[in-house]
Amino acid sequence: MIFVYIGVALLAICFGGVLLVGAPYLPTLSPQVTAALTLAKLKPGETLLELGCGDGKVLIAAARAGYNAVGYELNPIMALIAWARTRRYKKQVRVVCGDFWQTDWPQSAAIFAFLLPRYMDKLDKRILQYNHKPVKLVSFAFKIPEKKINSELAGVFLYNYR
Repeated sequence: MIFVYIGVALLAICFGGVLLVGAPYLPTLSPQVTAALTLAKLKPGETLLELGCGDGKVLIAAARAGYNAVGYELNPIMALIAWARTRRYKKQVRVVCGDFWQTDWPQSAAIFAFLLPRYMDKLDKRILQYNHKPVKLVSFAFKIPEKKINSELAGVFLYNYR
């Protein structure tokens, strides 16, 4: 019985603990994945950085479109799932289990995020300090307060940083 309690506690930490620094796992819907890649307008071989890659769905779509992709995931269970799902694209996709707020981001042409509204200002400030500009931010569902949206498609917002 103790193993059940330990298992439940670990699941609560993995899935609930991410709320302290990001967003809970919610899958990105297929129309929004398509919209995000359309708005990003990446060229083959360019890199998409995904902040909170969940199950790897966006990473897989990026790889299928001919892009490279790096996904950060704080939840070790979801990072393992994303890693397993993207193994066939291992030359194009890298999954990093860790807190994207606490690391240097690799160079990318676009960043995809599906964060909670309370983190959008923080994300904006982080991208303003990002050393690899120009870069595009594609945000599903949530806007950066008081920042001009460059384009919108199916609930996905595009911001350009120069």
